[in-house]
Amino acid sequence: MYVFGFRKIKIREFERGFMFRDKVFVRVLMPGELWIFDPFAKVRVDVMSVRDPWIRHADLDVIVRAGALKEQALVLDLKDTQRALVWVDGRFEAVLGRGLHALWTVFREVKAEIVDAREPRFTRDDLLVIARGAGTNENLDVYTVENGFTGLYFRDGVFQAALGAGAHAFWKGVAKIKVISVDLREQVCDIAGQEIMTADKVTLRLNAVATYRVTDALKAVTTVDDYRQALYREAQLVLRAVIGTRELDALLAEKDAVARELENLLRTRTAVLGLEVVLLGIRDVIMPGDMKDLMNKVTEAKKAAEATLITRREETAAMRMQANTAKILENNPTLMKLRELEVLEKVAAKSNLKVVLGEKGLADRVMKLL
Repeated sequence: MYVFGFRKIKIREFERGFMFRDKVFVRVLMPGELWIFDPFAKVRVDVMSVRDPWIRHADLDVIVRAGALKEQALVLDLKDTQRALVWVDGRFEAVLGRGLHALWTVFREVKAEIVDAREPRFTRDDLLVIARGAGTNENLDVYTVENGFTGLYFRDGVFQAALGAGAHAFWKGVAKIKVISVDLREQVCDIAGQEIMTADKVTLRLNAVATYRVTDALKAVTTVDDYRQALYREAQLVLRAVIGTRELDALLAEKDAVARELENLLRTRTAVLGLEVVLLGIRDVIMPGDMKDLMNKVTEAKKAAEATLITRREETAAMRMQANTAKILENNPTLMKLRELEVLEKVAAKSNLKVVLGEKGLADRVMKLL
């Protein structure tokens, strides 16, 4: 409202006004009713609420440089190597990066802590609370290391430390930070089928499985580009080296011994990679179709020969027993007669039997036996 060139401005208790004349900052207007002489409408007053602690204004640097906020606000002018943590009314509010920041202190309790960011790693007990605040994504990189893992922290390509399970934060824009998460639990690596020729020129396809764990995480990630792929490659080479020196029959008969030899060789070759091989086993041995048919025929022939041998042994034993019985009966006529009577008794039990005694004296001898 204008009266004779004067303009009336009302600033409420929870407000402040930034007064500009001809785009030049003049002063901060306090609460109340003010009459400002402005006949040519060259005065601009930007009214801001102090309920919102953040002072966001395009001319903030000019207002700060004029010293108008000394008793009204907290001013933070952060250098390249500085960051700030801000609490409002006892609650964490935001992470501030480099630059000029200002917060009203007349309506709320504002507290700020300036942090030296020349050390990229940021450690605090209340890190999880800070990580949820405003400005975290713009100023902090937060890495989470799970249980059973370790985090390898590199700064500008140089290893710094191994990080345990939990959250870890690093300032952005200070250095090149890299955190590699490495699984320390037991893991399984399937060695897919590969064709290998045995010493007797039989081509086999083998599937194996290796159980391993990382014992030296730094060595595992710095010795080779991918330690899992390196383990897979070494397992394939070991399989070729061991299987190629054995004939098929020896391989099939000594599968456990072959697995132990493979395991020992692989342990030696992967120790330099920071890995420990817990177990290496041959899961499948796949032979060509014609070789499989031939092996089935050989097995069938072996089983048939074993069956024939067992039958012959039983027949020989039976004949030997019959020969022994015949000798006993030959040397003992009475026993022979008893044997004859047993046979007659068995025959008589199943049919009508008529016995004709033709020789004189035979009946007397039979009666004597009876």
